[in-house]
Amino acid sequence: MENRRNTRLNKPTTRPDDSSPDESADARRPRDFTRSATDQPDIDRSRSAVGRSRPAPAEGPGDEFRGRPATDGDEARPERRPYSNDRNNDRPKRPQSGGDRREQPRSGGYQSDRSGPKKPYNSRPSQDRQGHDKPRREQQGPRFEENSTGPSPEEMVYGIQSVIETLKSDQQIDKLYMEIGMSNPDIQNLAFQNRVTIQRVPVDKLNRLTRKNHQGVVCLVAAVTYVKLSNVMADVHERGETPFLLLLDRITDVRNFGAIARTAECAGVQCIVIPGKGSAAINSDAMKTSSGALNHISVCREFDLVDTIGFLQKSGVQVVACTEKSHRDLYTLNNDLTGPLAIVMGSEEDGISPEILRAVDGHIKIPLLGTVGSLNVSVATGVMLYEVVRQRSGNVIKN
Repeated sequence: MENRRNTRLNKPTTRPDDSSPDESADARRPRDFTRSATDQPDIDRSRSAVGRSRPAPAEGPGDEFRGRPATDGDEARPERRPYSNDRNNDRPKRPQSGGDRREQPRSGGYQSDRSGPKKPYNSRPSQDRQGHDKPRREQQGPRFEENSTGPSPEEMVYGIQSVIETLKSDQQIDKLYMEIGMSNPDIQNLAFQNRVTIQRVPVDKLNRLTRKNHQGVVCLVAAVTYVKLSNVMADVHERGETPFLLLLDRITDVRNFGAIARTAECAGVQCIVIPGKGSAAINSDAMKTSSGALNHISVCREFDLVDTIGFLQKSGVQVVACTEKSHRDLYTLNNDLTGPLAIVMGSEEDGISPEILRAVDGHIKIPLLGTVGSLNVSVATGVMLYEVVRQRSGNVIKN
């Protein structure tokens, strides 16, 4: 009986080539939904092509994959194996849906015998290479160095108008930074009058000094008061003392400068001379490292150390440079350091500039007997200064 309500059900749902003589007529007949379930014949749905989602179970050799009965032309066909991954045959299958995957054993059949609540994945604390646990980022402190050598807010002045007013006042300016390409006639004229060197720097350096609106100019107020070298020499001669000066070339480390100042004050040095550009900033860190010695020793800032050496030589002061390039040992008997003297010390990286080495009266080196080829500049300065103290105290060994 045809279904007149839906004509689509009257069309055959199987292809002609899929039929076989073994199939019954009831299996090829379209299902009539108007008949009751008890009137429907028992049809093997595993053989039907309608509604089949996976291959039917194998019934003959060579027909496991297609799931249809064997025919006469299939006798010579080789035996096929079901589609599967041979490498995963020995592995336990994962749950298809629901359940907790952590309850399944790991690959290889391993399963922990530990009892108690199970930890979630990635619950182990992060460890470094030595096996020590690292604290979490939120438990770590703020990201800054405890012994930072940067300027404090009290030593820094930023902004065009603020810098102009600072230059007009009696405060000593240690450093004056201006952005590259910026021009301000007022600041430039005041800096020239106060003998302050303007250092052109990129804006990134200014942003590292302060994150506020600096307007392209930042100045650092000096923690000490600079004096003129001519005034220092006049005071030394008035007191009847022998001049003993220290010149520092390209010493940029604040802590080294503080340690040198402390040693120089203890050795009786009357003045420390630094260049106007390329020297360490005399700030609170330098004052702390010197243990307050910068309050008891004069500091001169000169634009050109070569001109300063010429001035000292005209004043009757012997200028000696301490460099490893010299062939003259410090402890030779012909070194006379008892008269008016000025010692030049250079940085550990670059040493003393060639212009200064050509301008001085003599070169001296500290003998090194070990494997390391240099000393710390503060240590080398202490060795030089106290050799002068030893000779001036009358303990020089004579021939």
